[in-house]
Amino acid sequence: MEHKSSMANGGKPIRCRAAVCQKAGEALVMEEILVAPPMAYEVRIRIICTSLCHTDVKYWKMKDPPGIVPRILGHEAVGEVESVGDQVSEVKQGDIVIPTFLAECGECRDCTSNKSNICSEHPYKLSQGMPRCGTSRFTDLSGEVLHHFMFVSSFSEYTVVDVTHLIKLDPILISPDKACLLGCGVSTGVGAAWRTANLEKGSTVAIFGLGTVGLAVAQGARICGAERIIGIDINPDKLTMAKKCGVTEFVNSRSIGDKSVSQVIIEMTDGGADYCFECVGLSSLIKEAFACCRKGRGKTILFGVEDSVSVLGLKSIDVISQGKTVIGCIYGGLKPKSDIPTLIQWYLDKIL
Repeated sequence: MEHKSSMANGGKPIRCRAAVCQKAGEALVMEEILVAPPMAYEVRIRIICTSLCHTDVKYWKMKDPPGIVPRILGHEAVGEVESVGDQVSEVKQGDIVIPTFLAECGECRDCTSNKSNICSEHPYKLSQGMPRCGTSRFTDLSGEVLHHFMFVSSFSEYTVVDVTHLIKLDPILISPDKACLLGCGVSTGVGAAWRTANLEKGSTVAIFGLGTVGLAVAQGARICGAERIIGIDINPDKLTMAKKCGVTEFVNSRSIGDKSVSQVIIEMTDGGADYCFECVGLSSLIKEAFACCRKGRGKTILFGVEDSVSVLGLKSIDVISQGKTVIGCIYGGLKPKSDIPTLIQWYLDKIL
């Protein structure tokens, strides 16, 4: 299919293909859609490549709000700027960019603070449309609105993203298929160890779940100088990759007999790990991670829960009397525009 630039289009909608979620949990449907031109502070980009995050799967299956259909999923990508709206000077046509679901305006109280990565001008939310106005830039050929996902919607040949959600990329330094992983998974894991936990050299770390995010946590912990990095998973086939990413010890939670994972970790670490990362999103594992977090100073870092109504189930007396900290973690605590260049440099230096 031939695509013309918006300069040739005169700012008209672009007709392209997208993988549309029409019904929760059912196969995505390849459709021709229309992508509107960018409005003020917006950028229309041509997606070069996109990857799949488990969060996409989670909301693909979700039948109740914030799940909604029809919707274009996807939020890890690299694209080329096709056109820009008014008030956009940060990027121009032809630039290569990484879109991110988290914004960084660079000017608000939180963006100028080192204590938060959630922009107060454009806070994270599961919006159905663009962040400033809430309206959609997608329609099908009959005119029906197609909803956005996490301000990116990268399962489309073209998408529209707010400029506060874009990071300019030098494609000579890093290939798009690697860079797109920085849109969520890798950044979240590395940042969790580096920024959220701020773990120090010599620390003991326990990681629950060795998927993309868990392996990225291991790399972040290694970069920060952790002495012991214990990976917990049900799949022993992950051990080889885990060791490459920095895991020093492996616990197969299906091969520990009558003991709980927390008991095993407490015994291995003589009282508990300094930092426990729950990377699966199960309330049962959150309890285990908190249980094996060292008393008096331990931190348990959480990435997600089972669903929107799931509760942590931690006893307040345990949190208080054991002197432990539970920390919620979004995008690893990273500021996208400020910190992604550091991750790219670590990649170039073969650290990450």
